[in-house]
Amino acid sequence: MKVYTKTGDKGETSLFGGKRVLKSNVRIDAYGTSDELNSWIGLIRGQKIEANHVNVLIEIQDRIFTLGAQLAADPDKPKLKLPKIEAKDIEYLENAIDEMDKSLPTMTHFTLPGGNDVVSYCHIARTVCRRCERLIIELTQSAHVDELVIQYVNRLSDYLFVLSRKLSQELDAKEEYWIPRK
Repeated sequence: MKVYTKTGDKGETSLFGGKRVLKSNVRIDAYGTSDELNSWIGLIRGQKIEANHVNVLIEIQDRIFTLGAQLAADPDKPKLKLPKIEAKDIEYLENAIDEMDKSLPTMTHFTLPGGNDVVSYCHIARTVCRRCERLIIELTQSAHVDELVIQYVNRLSDYLFVLSRKLSQELDAKEEYWIPRK
């Protein structure tokens, strides 16, 4: 199978199910952004972090492919066999957040992104996740999107924020707080 098909050379692409749409379509932007998010998470996973974080990130990457498949599906073909985001996937993230949060100091201020490369990667992934969420919400204005997809992406950005704090702690990177000027 060749990587290039030349079918997108005029600015269109195919959804799962065969429907052709412009590459500028919000659906394409949403699942393209989920792919970008998955790449950032892969970068985090490739850093020197604890194995338990790596395992969670691998699970998350799998789920991102799942939600990307749902977003890439032709909405006019609802009987396509696709993997689904399930409530247990959201619970998995919540449990991972709660476990990390147990050992973190209580937040009293917003934290400034940074302090360490991997921590910064977490913040970049979090902001890409939020952009993906906004695009998915925009897509809901014209098409059905499973609400569990929206919930998952929302919870994933929370996970990435808490992971940034946990990695700051584990890697002995100082959290800098935003203290507004008076």
